Amino acid sequence: MEDSSTPRLRCSHCAGPLSKEMETSNWTVPPLVRDSFSMIGSAVGGTASAFYGFNHAMPIVQRRVKGPMWLHFLIGAPPVIVFSSACAGLAGGAIPALAQLVSSSYHAAMSSSLPPATPQDDKMHESRTSTL
Repeated sequence: MEDSSTPRLRCSHCAGPLSKEMETSNWTVPPLVRDSFSMIGSAVGGTASAFYGFNHAMPIVQRRVKGPMWLHFLIGAPPVIVFSSACAGLAGGAIPALAQLVSSSYHAAMSSSLPPATPQDDKMHESRTSTL
């Protein structure tokens, strides 16, 4: 927790933290919540994509490959598993990132007591971006 005596250095344009101490302040989602969202996202993404994959891929395999059902499963399962794994990974990373975005946006909106940007701030911001 920050005490009221420490200055809050924030960017006047995006309200992002300008000091290293503020990067780990109340703006970040706690690791337990982030990991929980990651597990939930992976489970939901994997389950939904496997259901979708099997319902859409298996009829195509059955139409194109003649033979017993185990052969259809042997040919159709690997692409569905790859698709399901990719969706689980994307959902497992996207949901915690979305939670962090919502948290940061909320804190930026609640602490928007920053003074409005002055023309001098705009010139300083332009000079920084032009040197990159």
